[in-house]
Amino acid sequence: MSRLTWLLVLSCLVSLVWAQREPVPVQEEFQLDNGDGILSLLKTAVGLDDNRQSPESESPTDAKTPSQEPLRIVAMGDLHGSYQNTVDILRYMGIVDSDDKWIGGKTVYVQTASAQYGDVVDRGPDTIKLYALLQQLKIDAKLAGGEVVALLGNHEIMNLAGDWRYVTTSDIETFGNRTARQAAFDIHTGYIGTYLAKLPISARVNTTVFVHGGIHPSFAEGGSEGLNAVAKGMLPGYVKDPRHGDTIGIFHTLGPVWYRDYALEDEDVICPVLDEALLMLEAERMVIGHTVQANGRIGHRCDGRLITIDVGIGVAYGSHQAALEIIGSDVWAVYAGGKRSKIQEPLKRDEL
Repeated sequence: MSRLTWLLVLSCLVSLVWAQREPVPVQEEFQLDNGDGILSLLKTAVGLDDNRQSPESESPTDAKTPSQEPLRIVAMGDLHGSYQNTVDILRYMGIVDSDDKWIGGKTVYVQTASAQYGDVVDRGPDTIKLYALLQQLKIDAKLAGGEVVALLGNHEIMNLAGDWRYVTTSDIETFGNRTARQAAFDIHTGYIGTYLAKLPISARVNTTVFVHGGIHPSFAEGGSEGLNAVAKGMLPGYVKDPRHGDTIGIFHTLGPVWYRDYALEDEDVICPVLDEALLMLEAERMVIGHTVQANGRIGHRCDGRLITIDVGIGVAYGSHQAALEIIGSDVWAVYAGGKRSKIQEPLKRDEL
């Protein structure tokens, strides 16, 4: 039995065990009247409100390019609780209008921390507003033929597990108090926790793989779909017991939400490792967040086969604004005001 097969079997067993738990009634005591319907929207998005149709569970597989025109993909790195910087970028990228309504058409928008690249939460005060925005955009994008793909980052998982080292006082206050925030992030009953539990940690769109930290070859055998299945099965046990609940290390240093070597290690050392992972993932490039780029610019390594997009969007990191745009074979870093810088197309394997 291969390692991946064993991991998939284990994840299924874990899921069955947790599915047999007694359901816990949804707590209404932490509902806040904040005047803008944010909590109602979040509850709708995770199926806790029957008054509005909710989007399907987040399970991006391989998005395919339409036959008539190249697919437009826009990706952003870690948001870290900064609503204003986020909408500023979405506006100049043509994803939302001045009222923050979806105008992106058939664009696929990837967030590396819960829809762009993970890490929507922590180090800023706008957790609720950002999750609500992403969920509204997901609904509106689907109606327009586009898609919003939210990915788990390490800070989402930390919050689910009760690790609040980077949570700000102002963020807690937006929930009302600590107890209300804890309830919101409960993986079984919370309006944010149940939403996060549905999210993948990786997605492949055409020939590009998106992930928060990076996919080491040891986790690449089953592709994005297999990786997501294993992570989903392991997550409840890890949240309950971070020390012993992850028996394969998928939420630890070498795991996809924490791995930093692709961004930090010497290219002579790490590019062959990346190439091995890409071959297993059937992809040409990997796009990652997680590791902040000190110059506030989108970077690329390994002849364009790795793109690093955590530029420090959050206020705590300097409010650097940038997004990645991929249209066919053209890849651009786009900065404040729409300034564009072309990124090298990845070399094919037979060109290496």
